Amino acid sequence: MADLGHGNMSFLDHLEELRWRLIKALTSVLIGAIVTYFFIDQVIEILILPTRKLDLDLQVLKVQGMFLIKWGLAFVGGVILAIPVLTYQTWKFIIPGLLVNERKYIFPLIIFTFISFLAGVLFAYFVIIPYSLNFFTSIGYGDIQNNFSINYYFSFMTWLLLGTGLIFELPVLTYILSSIGILTPPFMRHYRRHSIVIILILSAMITPPDPISLFLMALPLTILYEVSIGVSWLATKTEEETPNLKTD
Repeated sequence: MADLGHGNMSFLDHLEELRWRLIKALTSVLIGAIVTYFFIDQVIEILILPTRKLDLDLQVLKVQGMFLIKWGLAFVGGVILAIPVLTYQTWKFIIPGLLVNERKYIFPLIIFTFISFLAGVLFAYFVIIPYSLNFFTSIGYGDIQNNFSINYYFSFMTWLLLGTGLIFELPVLTYILSSIGILTPPFMRHYRRHSIVIILILSAMITPPDPISLFLMALPLTILYEVSIGVSWLATKTEEETPNLKTD
């Protein structure tokens, strides 16, 4: 298979390269989903643990409900486990002609991507989700009980977990975009105020509609943005200092 590092690839060669990258990525997700399914009961127990502290009742409202939930969670787990492979395949495709000194950053980037995503997931699980559940369950009325559909509950959980995990990938995305010349530290500093507004909007979309949860989400995102400026500076500095040598 041709390598994108070679500059003599035709358009069809690029399409072939993309096809194989996608096949490898999807295969890694499938393998991750199968592995997750072997531990699906433990995964479900972890996800419903926050409801036990609030004495909430979850109900299966469809005949095929648990079947769909288990395979849906297995797929989500497959995506999470496949993040290192997905990052590697994406990096290899969008960065043609890696410089010699840049190759050493590939595997640290893969590890950092996985750690960043897990940090976002853990932040959502231990901070955002407990507070969100407390907020929504506190809005009760009389004798009406909080009995949730298990399908909607897991949709709520996966939305928060994956959304927060992806948002925590901001430094990684910044490094990639800075490496290919799209982002620069002056650009990010110039649009800092605009970015903070976007952060507040994203935080409001993910969290419950109250100031405390908005602050809990916006604060780490603002810190991540400032970290990303430093990451962009490091990436652009590396590009300037690296000799213009292509990998074989």
